[in-house]
Amino acid sequence: MGKQNLFIGVIAGAIAGGLVSLFSRDTRAYTKQKMSVVKDRSGYYAKNPSDAVKTARTRFDSFNKKLTSGTENALKALDQVENSLDKYVNKKQGKQEQLEDSSK
Repeated sequence: MGKQNLFIGVIAGAIAGGLVSLFSRDTRAYTKQKMSVVKDRSGYYAKNPSDAVKTARTRFDSFNKKLTSGTENALKALDQVENSLDKYVNKKQGKQEQLEDSSK
């Protein structure tokens, strides 16, 4: 029940926010222009579905390459952090061992 109320509240808030934002003339003009673009594109893709598939595939490939690149960069950064931490821990352990050896 709580999840359903949250979902209804989020949807109602989004609708109310959208309606309030349309009180602005600039926002209405912008929305009208964007809806016109959506209408034109959807009409084009309805008449040319192969272009829709080609565009979707191209955009998905681009997204996939960016995601892969970002993931690889994140893994490299984590590896560098891990190496730095290992060096610090090893250095600290080496100093601690030297202190123990010198106190014997």
